[in-house]
Amino acid sequence: MYESKTAAHAITARPGLVVVDPAFNLIASNVEAIQILTYPERPEKIPRLEEWVSNRIRARLVDRRLSSKDKFVSQFRSENRTYVCRMFPLNASGKDADTSTPALALLLERNSNGMITMREIAERYGLTPREQETVGLLLEGLTSKEIAERMTISPNTVKAFIRLVMVKMNVTTRSGIIGKIAGSENGNGRGGLVRLASSSA
Repeated sequence: MYESKTAAHAITARPGLVVVDPAFNLIASNVEAIQILTYPERPEKIPRLEEWVSNRIRARLVDRRLSSKDKFVSQFRSENRTYVCRMFPLNASGKDADTSTPALALLLERNSNGMITMREIAERYGLTPREQETVGLLLEGLTSKEIAERMTISPNTVKAFIRLVMVKMNVTTRSGIIGKIAGSENGNGRGGLVRLASSSA
């Protein structure tokens, strides 16, 4: 169930993070993403919020002109602010996991000078230049193989960089890295996801 952190619904400057299924149905989101996508509406006043936000994602973030199955706009506007939209797949793991249709994570960052920079992230977590480069490409939604090609290194070296970043950020998954970055502007590194109740329940 969504709970507003503040009484006034002011559009946030912090990054938003949403997770959707291949049909662009909302699975989970942090509070900041809900504020970005619903503004200027008040989330607590919207009936069937999960369905409403899913429709907003399809209308605002999906670029129907692209033929790729992962077709999202690179930028979008929410009232008078411009946001950058970055997509990356969340590959399932485990014996019974369905790897054929991975969920998708969308990082929504305000396109302004007030946005937290990779340099600040690097300083906060002690990332080396190569680790910074790896994280930057990870944020673009690239796979280990694609990152390896871009950095002219082996995929195993990329995985080693990612493991080092996970240790430094105290997370255990790639999505944990993204979540840590999405919550970094809070000053405490916490940007936890808020799972919404199913609208069909």
